[in-house]
Amino acid sequence: MPGPCAAVRLDGGTFATILAMSAVTYLCRGGGYWLFRQIRPPPFVRTMLGYVPGALFVSYVAPALVGGGPQQWAGAVATLAAMRVTGNLAIAIVVGTASAWAVWSLR
Repeated sequence: MPGPCAAVRLDGGTFATILAMSAVTYLCRGGGYWLFRQIRPPPFVRTMLGYVPGALFVSYVAPALVGGGPQQWAGAVATLAAMRVTGNLAIAIVVGTASAWAVWSLR
């Protein structure tokens, strides 16, 4: 059995798949920018698109909280409180992560 520092080999199929996925990702992201340079969406659409990042974030967090325990809830509450008090996202993330870790370490 090789050790943790053994050389990692990458076969051609895996490498091609990684390259294809990165190209598709780039085209999706770049295509959106290109599309919005070609058309001017009405103000309603621009306003609606402004809410998409928040909706996506909630769609990631909500299932974790519903299925989570005290650790997840402590982290979420601490993150919200820190964000409300400081208005700084980086501080809120650190406080939330530290709170979740503290609850986890009490077990």
